[in-house]
Amino acid sequence: MYIPAFNKFPDQQEAVSFMQRYSFATIITADHDVPVATHLPFLIEQHDDKLVLLSHFAKANPQALAIINKPVLVIFTEPHAYVSPSNYEKETNVPTWNYLAVHAYGKASLLAEGNETAELLAKMINNYEAGYLQQWDNLPDDYKQKMMKGIVAFEIVVDDLQGKQKLSQNRSVLERENIINTLSKSEDSAESEIAKYMSKLK
Repeated sequence: MYIPAFNKFPDQQEAVSFMQRYSFATIITADHDVPVATHLPFLIEQHDDKLVLLSHFAKANPQALAIINKPVLVIFTEPHAYVSPSNYEKETNVPTWNYLAVHAYGKASLLAEGNETAELLAKMINNYEAGYLQQWDNLPDDYKQKMMKGIVAFEIVVDDLQGKQKLSQNRSVLERENIINTLSKSEDSAESEIAKYMSKLK
């Protein structure tokens, strides 16, 4: 990903926190030079010095097997906002777009069916809807086994993490204030969220 120095996330932990907040991401692989993508929820965990992403495919998805022993890219991105040149001091300016994104590269491996898959599902339920975990635990075992047979669980050990915050860092203080004021008043939640991220950089 093209990242000018002033647009980089200040440290890995901030990038990880962003991934955990916007954890519905896109996993991309290549099949005979043709890009293939699936949209999935991810768990993001830190194991000592390793960053690990966990999720699962529907077993019918051909990409489930395409990830084995191949490089993969997972893209985390969510809030973004159009920035009008009306926010700038000079007329000789053009529109742009502010956004945040993290690209995680790594190698994927499948989790064993059975206990490892069950443990992942329990973690994901606890992360996304903890209140449902008791209901899941009380479901008949044959039903849960049937559900688990329909998925392929996997993990990715990240070997390259690239984070970008394009938040008008190259604009003047006045222009940044104008953009923050404009976006913070928007009824669009993504635009107001970008305003909050910009304010944190002040």
